[in-house]
Amino acid sequence: MSTSQNSIFELMSQSGHQNLFFCNDELVGLKAIVAIHDTTLGPAIGGVRMLPYETTEEAIEDALRLSKAITYKSAITGLNLGGGSAVIIGNSRLDKSEVLLRRLGQFIEGLNGNFIASLDVGTTQRDLEYIYTETEHVAGLPKAIHGSGVGDTSIFAAQGVYFGIKACLKELYGSENVAGKKVIVHGVGSVGERLIAMLREENARVYVSDITEEKMLKVAAKYKAEPIPYNEVFDHEFDVYSPCALGGTVNPESAQKMQCKIIAGSANNQLKDEVTTSTILHERGILYAPDYLINAGALISCYSEIQNYGVDHTEFVIKNIYNATRDVLKKSKEENISTFEAANRIAEKRIQDIKKIKR
Repeated sequence: MSTSQNSIFELMSQSGHQNLFFCNDELVGLKAIVAIHDTTLGPAIGGVRMLPYETTEEAIEDALRLSKAITYKSAITGLNLGGGSAVIIGNSRLDKSEVLLRRLGQFIEGLNGNFIASLDVGTTQRDLEYIYTETEHVAGLPKAIHGSGVGDTSIFAAQGVYFGIKACLKELYGSENVAGKKVIVHGVGSVGERLIAMLREENARVYVSDITEEKMLKVAAKYKAEPIPYNEVFDHEFDVYSPCALGGTVNPESAQKMQCKIIAGSANNQLKDEVTTSTILHERGILYAPDYLINAGALISCYSEIQNYGVDHTEFVIKNIYNATRDVLKKSKEENISTFEAANRIAEKRIQDIKKIKR
């Protein structure tokens, strides 16, 4: 991708983005991009992601993709939030510092409440505390810092995926019972491990895989699950494949190899080449629970924090992910379209409907 102004504007136009902001502060070493996709439903919210992107173009594309997904995630789950994303170019283990994050906080403060920062890959709650020092436009803070905070959002993210899995099982087997079902959790970070715990409590047959073998073996032993080498995941039959690490594991090549019946996980942007891959899955009869719907638990918890709601309200809204997933599966079946397209249409309809009353 060329970095010319025209190409950036073309990218924004194609995806319907409203704003793209750049922050370059050589004094503190901050190179950051904030993308705001659509604020029809409310202020844009998005995670602060810190990765050593090889090029600025790669960082821009990631910010645009992530922010659009948040718009759709908010829309389909009934939240009054828009979609945004902040990406910092750098190695989170080597380049991250208090002053860098506080400088980002100052930059976000200058956006006048149009963007709310939350967690993403490469950032922690401690990092959010630094950002919060300079701006109140932060969500996902620990309770000790913000009275209405709901604490660790990973449990809510896992709950959403759990309800998405149950909705797919209901569609496929006529029962949402996970007992005895073979589920592979691909990526055993905080969300993946919490999901494993929930599944094992319901006597699911759980398999685990992670790029870090030591972590994989530790989690497998802890929950009495079976470890599967990272590069052998698609060589086995499962009822459910649950990607819970970085996105892109479901692509045209892997979609042809998969021996699962359901794909339902917490990872963002699970589908690489979304239209082609979702079509392959649809033609093969593999149920795909759209990631931006069932992994919305963390976003829902942040919304509760912004609105000063409690944990009970958060869990109530997350439970509705079950019904929302069922609605997507129903629309997919009735219109003979992929679940990816069905979810998009539902999300886009809500945005267009709200635009009518905002005019």
